[in-house]
Amino acid sequence: MAFVTIDQLINDLKLEVIYKPEKTDINIEVSDINRPGLQLAGFYEYFAYERVQVVGKVEWTYFDSLTPEVRKERTEKLFSHQLPCVIVTRGLEVHKECLGASKKFNRPLLRTNINTTKLISQLMTYLEEKLAPVITRHGVLVDVYGIGILLIGESGIGKSETALELIKRGHRLVADDAVEIKKIDNNTLEGSAPELIRHFMELRGIGILDIKHLYGVGSVRDKKMIELVIEMQNWSPDKQYDRLGMDEEFMEILGVNVHKITIPIKPGRNLAMIIEAAARNHKQKQMGHNAAEILNERLLRQFGE
Repeated sequence: MAFVTIDQLINDLKLEVIYKPEKTDINIEVSDINRPGLQLAGFYEYFAYERVQVVGKVEWTYFDSLTPEVRKERTEKLFSHQLPCVIVTRGLEVHKECLGASKKFNRPLLRTNINTTKLISQLMTYLEEKLAPVITRHGVLVDVYGIGILLIGESGIGKSETALELIKRGHRLVADDAVEIKKIDNNTLEGSAPELIRHFMELRGIGILDIKHLYGVGSVRDKKMIELVIEMQNWSPDKQYDRLGMDEEFMEILGVNVHKITIPIKPGRNLAMIIEAAARNHKQKQMGHNAAEILNERLLRQFGE
């Protein structure tokens, strides 16, 4: 299971450390956030203790109104759970009872000057990205007319050469050979290149190309949402290929169904131009204009007459 360490969280969000155990195996494994107002009031039913706990102005003001004895009792009960950490917002003063409980139970206690709403937004965005399911697929990811297209096919079929031609025509490379695919939410996939090979391309007979330096910064991008999969196959006279586009095909990646089309490879075909047309057609379909359905309706009306 993916997780974020406390040290990662502190460094990436620039959090102030009030107390952190020297050695801890506490990791953050969920992206949801909890504000422990009810817990500070003594209600623990359905307590989501596995989440990052954020104490804002409301919780702090209520806690400050309690007597020192009650504060100690409430904080010790809160910190006795397996909390990943507690973050106090707005630079608020940390009560000594809270610090004492964090030390007693070895729970990280952090602070930030950011207001509560902004911190929660940053935390959720950060954790959702870090904890999102990730797989690596062999292929090439390009940005064509704003559409993220994942080119797949057997090794040596010409994916990189096609991508290079697209780059020459003004489109952008995201990843070559290995594409890291991350599930951002229930219906969204984001593709990127591993850091080691980012902006590089392997071309048989030439070797490794640095696309960013060869074609400029406008020829590459670090990540892109995947909206269309194009499978490149060697043309076979015995296979039937879709000529009308009436039947939509999908490919499941990390539980998300992505539109897919298959392009038969044959000498003399301008693959870059075909992929450009596929990207434009996909964008038209997103806007509600389906050429195949329009032609089919015309044919039905004509034969109906």
